[in-house]
Amino acid sequence: MKRDLAPTRLDHMIDIVQQHALDEQRVATAIPFLSLLRSSHPTPVTKGVLKPSCCVILQGHKRVHLSDEVLDYGPGEYLVVSVDMPASGHIISATADKPYLLLNIELDPQEIAAIVLEAKITIDSEQPVRGAFIGQTDDALQESLYQLVRLLHAPPAEAAFLAVGLKREIIYRMLNGPYGRQLYQNVVLDQQDRGISKAIAWLKARYDQPIKVEELAQATNMSVSSLHHRFKAVTNIGPMQYQKQLRLQQARSLLLNGEVDATTAAYKVGYESASQFSREYRRLFGAPPMQDIKKLRTAP
Repeated sequence: MKRDLAPTRLDHMIDIVQQHALDEQRVATAIPFLSLLRSSHPTPVTKGVLKPSCCVILQGHKRVHLSDEVLDYGPGEYLVVSVDMPASGHIISATADKPYLLLNIELDPQEIAAIVLEAKITIDSEQPVRGAFIGQTDDALQESLYQLVRLLHAPPAEAAFLAVGLKREIIYRMLNGPYGRQLYQNVVLDQQDRGISKAIAWLKARYDQPIKVEELAQATNMSVSSLHHRFKAVTNIGPMQYQKQLRLQQARSLLLNGEVDATTAAYKVGYESASQFSREYRRLFGAPPMQDIKKLRTAP
């Protein structure tokens, strides 16, 4: 006779999240750094810029593309992003009976750096690592996540206050787990002015300006070859490709908001040629600007 298995921490989190994520969209919570995502069906590929965060899948599966690298993850696994990363992704497994459920925990690199210092965690290498990776939750991390999710039932003020300590505990668990080096390596290198976050911030502040890689290298105290090596190691693309994707993402936002036409958007984000903009936009998003925007606006 087959016996029913006792519910796991993952099962309990699924039950709680389904009570709070009722709509097919991202849901904000009373916990400022925590949002929920639910989908009852697979989704088409979407492109964007991933922000520093930890995304834990409770149910379903997702595929993320970082340039030519593909990351698949599912129940009990998490995607950590330590720097702003241009990426594309889509939900590949979800049904009405077993919807895709995700916890999104925003990460602050300064907070991670402080915990590294307080917990006396040391680096075993000075080489940068990829700015996004997949990890597997263990029992200790699942328990910390469960205690965080339980706060969704608490009064908002209580949930927001108690969640701060639990977030530190979750970060500590990840730092001391088998994937810890991948989480803290780039953060600590940035604290020592040897990381890529400074280069990314510099590019974001000047995404609409013509720049030379030599200027970026000088601004970040690196040689051109070291900048290329470190930047590609973290983001999987070069700094000029990164700037191009920032431009195209910003242009897409302008078009989607109905603020400008395609030609004006091109010039606003730094293109000197509307035809070049259209070609590169189509290459990234799979359709010319206005056709892409029309498809986004009519998508269910």
